[in-house]
Amino acid sequence: MGDISEELLFVRTLEKVRQMAREQGNYIHSQRVKEEFSGLNLNDRQLQMIFDYLAKYNIRTNDSEAEADSLNENKFLAGEVSLAADEETEDVLTETERDYLQTYLDEIGLLPVYDGETLNGAVLAAMAGDGEAQRRLMESALKDVTDIAKLYVGQGVLIEDLIGEGNMALAMELQTLGNGEHKGSVISYSELRGELGKKVMDAMEGIIRENVHNVKADKKVEEKVNLVADKARELAEALRRKVTPEELAEETDLPIKVIWDAMRMSGYKIEDLVMEEGQE
Repeated sequence: MGDISEELLFVRTLEKVRQMAREQGNYIHSQRVKEEFSGLNLNDRQLQMIFDYLAKYNIRTNDSEAEADSLNENKFLAGEVSLAADEETEDVLTETERDYLQTYLDEIGLLPVYDGETLNGAVLAAMAGDGEAQRRLMESALKDVTDIAKLYVGQGVLIEDLIGEGNMALAMELQTLGNGEHKGSVISYSELRGELGKKVMDAMEGIIRENVHNVKADKKVEEKVNLVADKARELAEALRRKVTPEELAEETDLPIKVIWDAMRMSGYKIEDLVMEEGQE
């Protein structure tokens, strides 16, 4: 999944699968999931992480495959990603990203661990506006954010940015508990966990789309600068001297605005163009 089109296709396919499952009562056949992702040439580890994600957030696949993968699913639900999956994920990360991830996991590993009864009580208390309860829920969900981020490594966004965006979405969603938005719809931590996971995933998909947009914009700038630089070089070789923007525009029929825009975007460093006196 190296180029931009495949990154976007991955995100859109994941969104499509989630929507299909929601429309079918949080159920989707495992074969349908594989078919939807078939054009992306995912390896076994990437496919398994997708199934793990679906199971973690209460989206069921067919029973026979669920039974075969029950051990892995239970580990994931308990917050334990398999060592093999972690090792393969880290292979995609840069050394800086690996160092960041290990430091971050060490830090959140020092946070308190709460049992299910405590977390269920924290949900109700947070809905009543208890800030301490919100803090406990935040602490308990931070590991989930890192697990979700691992689904998106290799999509053009650094893992620290994915985690940061996920944590921000997590905090914002927990803040809504006290304003009555979730009243009557969420009564347990497992239900809340699923809702939080969806918000975190949405946030990470959003930053991936934003990155793709920025990369495309940068590419257009580069193409414009290269076009003007090439034309300037051709004319400079013919005239055996550097040329002015006006000369280049007249000789190539390029609008003068295109010439000046390219010069500005290059930091006025196109070698074969010289600015006229009094202009910049």
